[in-house]
Amino acid sequence: MTYATGPGAFLIPLGMAAAAGLMGSIAVMRRMALASDALSHIALPGIAIALLVHVNPFLGGLIALVLGTVLVWAIEYRSRIPTDVVVGVIFSAALALGSLLASGDELIEALFGSPNTSDSFNLIGLGGASLVIVFIVRYRSQLVIRLVSPDLARPAGINVPRLDLLYLLAFALTIALGLRYLGVLLMGSLIIIPAATAMRLGTNLRTMQTISVAIAMLATLSGTLLAPVLRLAAGPLIIVIAASIFFLSLAVRRA
Repeated sequence: MTYATGPGAFLIPLGMAAAAGLMGSIAVMRRMALASDALSHIALPGIAIALLVHVNPFLGGLIALVLGTVLVWAIEYRSRIPTDVVVGVIFSAALALGSLLASGDELIEALFGSPNTSDSFNLIGLGGASLVIVFIVRYRSQLVIRLVSPDLARPAGINVPRLDLLYLLAFALTIALGLRYLGVLLMGSLIIIPAATAMRLGTNLRTMQTISVAIAMLATLSGTLLAPVLRLAAGPLIIVIAASIFFLSLAVRRA
């Protein structure tokens, strides 16, 4: 088992964690917690095809996520079927297709990730995390109004379909950031678990986002540091730490 070293071993995971914490806080408020986990599986066919044609699997996963996200958005607005239902259908098809195309060690790495990253991936990862963070900060007020009531958002001059598409694309980018490090199976958990913990401890969206980001970054940093010491895979260890924080939070009594 190999472990990542150098600045990228911490910068990329922490950037990914910050983006996941911010995105997750919106996802749980929109009741998209399970959809976020399912959405990550859409990357699997893209990763499998990229491996077959000897292209960077991260690129294949990103393309599949973008295409899948646009498809989810289009079906939702054409059929009025809820987002989580559309994601569930596409997730099932993507998981089946990806399982047919990928096999062996390549499939295991796609499912659970690998800590080894290149310098070019580090730059792309930092840029992607920055885009997600800027999006959430820039559109926070519009996302809150959309969250409260789409009918209220339209008179306020908010283009709801456009905002939903941008949100889903930012969501897909957040998942893509963690594919290399956490894999298809675990990236959704880093979005869901810190946000679920923050929902219990926070009193408003801003506090929730702060707590969610802090927990995601704490779990990621702890898992990255402890993995080589314990000789365990970093990805699963990060999620175990995040889940442990969630269960500990259940002991805290809310005012």
